[in-house]
Amino acid sequence: MNAASPTRPTFDIDAVVAGEARLSPADALWFYRHASLHDLGRWASAVAARKVAETYPDQPANQTPVRTYVIDRNINYTNVCTAHCTFCAFRRDLGEADAYTLTTDQLHDKVRELADIGGTQVLLQGGMHPDLPIEWYEDMLRSLKQAFPGIHIHGFSPPEVVEFVAVFDIDGFPTTAPGRSHELAWDVWCAKLEAILRRLMDAGLDSLPGGGGEIFAEPIRQRIGLGKATAKQWLEVMSAAHRQGMHTSATMMFGHIEGVADRIDHMDRVRRAQDAAIEGGWPGRYVSFISWPFQRENTPLGRLPEWDVVSADPFPGDLVAEGADAKDIARFAKVVRMSGATDYLRTQAISRLFLDNVFSIGSSWVTMGPKIGQLGLFYGANDMGSVMMEENVVSAAGTTYCLSEPVLCHLIRDAGFTPAQRDNRYRLIKVHESGADHASPDTAVTDWSSQRAAKLHVEADA
Repeated sequence: MNAASPTRPTFDIDAVVAGEARLSPADALWFYRHASLHDLGRWASAVAARKVAETYPDQPANQTPVRTYVIDRNINYTNVCTAHCTFCAFRRDLGEADAYTLTTDQLHDKVRELADIGGTQVLLQGGMHPDLPIEWYEDMLRSLKQAFPGIHIHGFSPPEVVEFVAVFDIDGFPTTAPGRSHELAWDVWCAKLEAILRRLMDAGLDSLPGGGGEIFAEPIRQRIGLGKATAKQWLEVMSAAHRQGMHTSATMMFGHIEGVADRIDHMDRVRRAQDAAIEGGWPGRYVSFISWPFQRENTPLGRLPEWDVVSADPFPGDLVAEGADAKDIARFAKVVRMSGATDYLRTQAISRLFLDNVFSIGSSWVTMGPKIGQLGLFYGANDMGSVMMEENVVSAAGTTYCLSEPVLCHLIRDAGFTPAQRDNRYRLIKVHESGADHASPDTAVTDWSSQRAAKLHVEADA
């Protein structure tokens, strides 16, 4: 499987598929632009098959390979946020009529509903609230752990933690105004970060989600994530978590003003950070990478005009991503290039080929819909993500896909794989083999009309 071009040396992709060679960023960009969608899917699927076989060596030889999902609930404990991300339709200012912060009882009710359907994990994220002290978060974590000791708390994305560094008054460390933690000296910033993570872990935090990754490239981040964590800060939060033994995910939101090379750069920074964790012998790691296209409805960024894809001119984001000064590109950050199904699958396949040191690639059915999410299993994804009980951020931007466990299992099995419930560490909890002797959420269904999308809980007037 050699891929060649008049402008590029021949590269043996077989070595990448076998785990014997790495794509460079230049290689990845070339494959994105020149390889066929079919070939990208074939290569990425082969890498996913190899990694799944290495991770779950005890699966029976006569069983189709597993593809996993998790039963969790995405709880947004507050929508108050000091950042002004141009892609966000969820945030509210403190004091707005529909701003909310959940009470302990409301949180417990949500987690109890999760536990009742066999859930194992809560994804706990909010806006960047300026007035909640660290004791509020510690009390929340302790009360959840006391009431639900078997539930894994996957909480607080790096931008939230960066805001904690800014506003928490702890241990004699200085504070700053919201969104201005960068004013602290870097050594002080890092020391305060470590102290905050230790306290949250002691209170019950188990792992960190990769939210807020967006795109790391500074020209993009400055224009879509006002008042939010820088790429350096985001990566350092995760490195600190890894040093303290927490496992994390990494994410990327693409399909807006960025260039394709910015996506590759984003993956490269994650890969290099994972290399550092492995070489340093740190007890924590990135265990997964999930990417999804920007959802434009109800967002300031979505009001930008769409780039004419048949234009002979290069996309402004590509010019800046490949070295042009943003100030010299007249339409940079003034048009968006939205990502459809083909671009999504191409990008996901590249992420599987490039991120050789990260186990799981997640398929984003929440934004792309169930069928494209299922198709993602043939483009490098080994995981279908979560049964969606509740979602407030993406749904605020116009996307409200919702699936039950039987439907999620059916999508996996119908694609030719064995569905398996997993935990946060991608350890298998239940493998749903087929056949009369094996009860499974999907095979037990006799009337699929009963599995039509239930109401997706969206927090309002809490």
